[in-house]
Amino acid sequence: MRGVGPTARPANRWAGRPFGWKFNLGTRPVLRFRRMENLAIYCADIGSIRSGSFAWARAESTPQAVSRGLHIQQLVDQVAADLSSGKPVALGFECPLFIPISDEPLQLGCARSGEGNRSWSGGAGPAVLASGLAQVAWILRGIRRSIGSGTPAFLEWNSFHRAGSGLFVWEAFVSSSGKGQNHADDAEIAVRAFFAALPDLNAANAIHCKTEVHSLAGAAILRTGWSDDVQLLSRPCIVIKARGAREQIQARVSEEKTT
Repeated sequence: MRGVGPTARPANRWAGRPFGWKFNLGTRPVLRFRRMENLAIYCADIGSIRSGSFAWARAESTPQAVSRGLHIQQLVDQVAADLSSGKPVALGFECPLFIPISDEPLQLGCARSGEGNRSWSGGAGPAVLASGLAQVAWILRGIRRSIGSGTPAFLEWNSFHRAGSGLFVWEAFVSSSGKGQNHADDAEIAVRAFFAALPDLNAANAIHCKTEVHSLAGAAILRTGWSDDVQLLSRPCIVIKARGAREQIQARVSEEKTT
């Protein structure tokens, strides 16, 4: 309580919480997010491991401090270490993590709203989706084996933000003019795009489905023992689309050459 006596007011019960409500006279309350402490952000650029087309990137307190790697086992080990130390982790995959299931047969295989001409079912989409089926499950299984049970996994940003810990799985969308010069660039571009979208990932979600969906991420989470909630199979995830991050990569490389 603040103060004493009959006029005492209760202390702010939202203090220290990950989000709170902002009320404006005559309007509906708006959920305002606060940045999560020690959030480790990762993205894996999915591609053929045998041909060297896989890479990953990580950042924590600032998008200027990005580390990168080319080996999938290193990614598993690093994510597991962060989770074991108590850090919340946002792990993105640069591949389709859910697909629409329309009631209309002629709409099956159509692009998700927001994909533009880079549909999950056309061009390079099916190939990277197929690689992702194996690699996402392999990565989640390896992390789970390393840290054991007890750490939750999330597809919903609100639930993850409220918990303040665990593993948040998201989809990265890096294509066309947003791509870098190599796969590690693409992973870093996605991490920087995630940073730019904080703290409210819901507002930055780039792809929406009006139909039911089949969640490949949810299936991988179930398959690897992170959850037993079958509703994950029909739950989409947040998709962060890279916009203007390529220029940030080029600027960072230029700075490194001059120092």
